[in-house]
Amino acid sequence: MAIIKVITPSVTDANITTAKVTDNAITLAKMASGTDGNIISYDASGNPVAIATGSDGQVLTSTGAGSPPAFEAIPGGGKIGQVVSTAKVDHFSTSSSSFTDITGLTVNITPSASNSKIYVMTNFMGGSDSGSGYPAFRMLRGSTVINAGTLAGTRVGGFLHMNIYNADNDTGMSISTAFLDSPNTTSETTYKIQAKQSGGNIVRVGAGGNDNDNAQYVRSASIITVMEVLA
Repeated sequence: MAIIKVITPSVTDANITTAKVTDNAITLAKMASGTDGNIISYDASGNPVAIATGSDGQVLTSTGAGSPPAFEAIPGGGKIGQVVSTAKVDHFSTSSSSFTDITGLTVNITPSASNSKIYVMTNFMGGSDSGSGYPAFRMLRGSTVINAGTLAGTRVGGFLHMNIYNADNDTGMSISTAFLDSPNTTSETTYKIQAKQSGGNIVRVGAGGNDNDNAQYVRSASIITVMEVLA
């Protein structure tokens, strides 16, 4: 009786070519085990490489040509950390020739980092009760004047000086300014607006010059807003 011996051909690495592998034939179960959260990429030599798992909140970013991407923290520059605003709805007036706090037109903010910047904005209606009034306004951080030019002679620092002539004393003017400040602190910081008048006349905030009691005159809210801009 003849004996037939069946010989099973051995499979070597050289026998397995790309053409012999059917599309979609490699299942996940046939892949080597890895680390949870890893992503497969390629290194500078074109070989597969596992990108290390990042931390919660990180994003996958390019590290440039010849280097696999990596998980990195989201850049924080320019993001708004917090916004604080005060609305003053009552009327303010003063005849002081020295800068005086506009009552209620102030706001406090505590920066979260010492390298944060604070963007300060204010908007209000102002006027003078006299045809020869010279109201002026300035912005302060605590006791430090900001948003002002370089002083010269007897001139004072501020962001606005109004010259009111003749019938213009009835006019209420919309006044706005903004300034990016660097307080360099994590302590509570106060921003405020001050006003002054010249010649014994009256400067008004939140109302027109004369502020007469009739329907032709308007009273408005005064706003100061600060935003923390993260580094």
